[in-house]
Amino acid sequence: MPDDVVSLFSDTGTQPTAAMRAAMAAAEVGDEQEGQDPTVNRLQERVAGLLGTESALWFPSGTMCNLVAVKLHTQPGDVVIAEAQAHVVRAESGGAALASGVLVETIRTARGIFTAAELEAAFDRVHTVPAPWGAPAGLICVEQTHNLGGGSVWPLDALAAVADCARGRGVPVHMDGARLLNASTASGVPPAAFAAAVDSVWIDFTKGLGAPIGAVLAGSSAFIRRARRYKQLFGGGMRQAGIAAAGCLHALDHHVERLAVDHAHARLLARGLDAVDGIRLRSPEPETNIVFFDARGLGMSNAEFLDRLAASGVRMSSIGGWIRAVTHLDVSRADIDRVITAIRDIAHSS
Repeated sequence: MPDDVVSLFSDTGTQPTAAMRAAMAAAEVGDEQEGQDPTVNRLQERVAGLLGTESALWFPSGTMCNLVAVKLHTQPGDVVIAEAQAHVVRAESGGAALASGVLVETIRTARGIFTAAELEAAFDRVHTVPAPWGAPAGLICVEQTHNLGGGSVWPLDALAAVADCARGRGVPVHMDGARLLNASTASGVPPAAFAAAVDSVWIDFTKGLGAPIGAVLAGSSAFIRRARRYKQLFGGGMRQAGIAAAGCLHALDHHVERLAVDHAHARLLARGLDAVDGIRLRSPEPETNIVFFDARGLGMSNAEFLDRLAASGVRMSSIGGWIRAVTHLDVSRADIDRVITAIRDIAHSS
């Protein structure tokens, strides 16, 4: 593999910029577990303001945010309703079941976004057996954007309808907002408007925002007070976490508006792929920074295609029978052109 690799494997591989590293090195720090790290405190206040919530709490990872949120919203034996390919279902090592003792009822969709009618049908499946024999629905989880749905954006009206349906049943809604700022950038809907529809939400800083560590969970003051206990219990309490939080603050100052560049690069990549005979896109135009496609029409398996692509210095991943390419701040317009050229070369040689 060439030394100069273009990695579209995931936006989680984004490297902190030199300016971000400088901000982290200069961070004012204190004991985060005691609530005495001034940089962490500033970040928490900033995120609460951004999302329009009463309070917010720093976490080392987004997966831990989901773990704690499910724990707080449910009781053992409850049912969590989520889309079938949601991160909380597919990519968290069974954490919800292990830590909270919950069952999961999934809703299968094409793009990761379910309707209020589909949620009603899921409630009906859960409640087929009446109380006290059936398990109660305890939480609805939505993912914004939906990673395995192709970076799809929940429209605000669809989200509000789902939330209204859940509240009509007395069930809270939690948003895995790992790429919420991508959704806001693509849709023009402020993050606080999306957050207002749900009972808890978190944003990740280690994807398109380019920080190496950190996520922040937000909700009511009472919810966040309870979250602090489980954060400690699950090993999320840190000491001088301001070093990492400074990278997140830098990202909010410098890396949010540029998410639109990643989206433009994803559209450019999708158009280039669409022009190659034998390549099949999962959706004609990506909404955000994730592109799924199938290369088997070139007369080779997706695994073989990825191997040949890697030999030309381009990395992508394979998920659920599709190839996934994710743009991020380490990927330039020239890189996208290089990727398209490499794919054309593979197609012409197949």
